[in-house]
Amino acid sequence: MSLLNETFTLKNQIKIPKIGLGTWQSSPEDAYHATKFALENGYRHVDTAAAYKNEAAVGKALRDSGVPREEIFVTTKIPAELKSYQEAVDSIKRSMAELDTEYIDLVLIHAPRPWKIMRDNPEQKKYFEENIDVWKALEEAYQSGLIKTIGVSNFDQDDLQNIFDHCDVKPMVNQIIYHIGKTNEELLQFCKDNDILVEGYSPIATGRLLDNADIKKIAENYQRSIPQLSIRYLLQKDILPLPKSVHEEYILDNAKVDFTISDEDMAFLDQL
Repeated sequence: MSLLNETFTLKNQIKIPKIGLGTWQSSPEDAYHATKFALENGYRHVDTAAAYKNEAAVGKALRDSGVPREEIFVTTKIPAELKSYQEAVDSIKRSMAELDTEYIDLVLIHAPRPWKIMRDNPEQKKYFEENIDVWKALEEAYQSGLIKTIGVSNFDQDDLQNIFDHCDVKPMVNQIIYHIGKTNEELLQFCKDNDILVEGYSPIATGRLLDNADIKKIAENYQRSIPQLSIRYLLQKDILPLPKSVHEEYILDNAKVDFTISDEDMAFLDQL
């Protein structure tokens, strides 16, 4: 059975396909064609975001693919800059309209702080209260059935703990950057301890792993490509990979990861 048919089970027992198609940095036209092609070739999980400005294209691809809506898992995100309850409510409504769907499978807070201070935050402003307000909007949409699962993205332990301390429904997913050479075992374990599935975006480091001789050597030992090895690496850590491609050949190849990396090779990749 293809890994495209396998799932992780979230805390609320909703099943989420183990591999998703990422659409970050995809133009609407590219996102449409990539999503439609992926769905026509077995993918059942697509990841978009309001900030990507391609939700409408993804939604059209869902309909044009001919795949029943209930068979597809769709993720979108509330922009990181929106930090009030009402802004979050409005964002969810806009995403539903853009996707043209009666429900969304997963909605995430895109980041705990606005992007402009995610890396350079001299005042160390945490936005804890604001994230609680946004989370309340997500909880309400979840409890009403508009959203099937809710979560966060780019949240560290303290950001997550803040939500835990003030929520009725805990996050079910934390989507973070995770790839060979950029791991976070402490955060990964913290999420696992709290029944949060970790999704890994940029599993190939937006292409930067392709020139790595050490990774290439291991991939060749399995007669696989570097992207396939990188995607498999995440799966063996029980992380859901979200590889992005707009090329049909690569979309197909990224799903051909039904092999096993040895414990020795996993350990070597861990320390790169």
